[in-house]
Amino acid sequence: MQLFTSPTTPFGRKVMVLIHESGLADQVQVQTVAGSPLDPGSMPLDQNPLGKIPALIPDDGGPALYDSRVICRYLDHVSGAGLYPAGPDLWSVLTLEATADGMLEAALLMVYETRLRPEALRFAPWVEGQWAKVARALDAIEARGMVLLEGRLTMAHVAVAVALSYLDFRHAERHWRQDRPRLAAWEQEFSARASMVSTRPA
Repeated sequence: MQLFTSPTTPFGRKVMVLIHESGLADQVQVQTVAGSPLDPGSMPLDQNPLGKIPALIPDDGGPALYDSRVICRYLDHVSGAGLYPAGPDLWSVLTLEATADGMLEAALLMVYETRLRPEALRFAPWVEGQWAKVARALDAIEARGMVLLEGRLTMAHVAVAVALSYLDFRHAERHWRQDRPRLAAWEQEFSARASMVSTRPA
């Protein structure tokens, strides 16, 4: 299989962590690409017309898969790792994964606002509105998501851990750990896993 990604994209990191956790590292060739919404650069446009990463070419020669959630479901299926449980628990895992991905989307938009938009056109209330989404999601996980996170490993664990790491990477000044002691303690332990350490952005 061939994976198009970048060391700093959190959505690609989600896939990379799953690859390590599921024992697929020797079955996936990683191709590093780069680009932005303003300049696609070396992004895999033939594989994903949206110009986004990650994108995965399966080893059966089928069409490329894209969107990290699609890729993660596929790789979990291929490996049999069981990070997406069967039965009713699946819906809780998918919802928490979606919550983590929503945090990432908002956090990325905050980065784009300062990196891609000219300073005179930046709109601070819009940035704060994106952070409000992140804060509400963090509070919801602290209040209702820890039972799942303190249980057996699922894709929700990977997604939340990657999202929290990205907040440290790009928005450390926001101090997401404040008033969220259970989530902070969980993140400290989970971030020491080999799959998280080996995929940490530089």
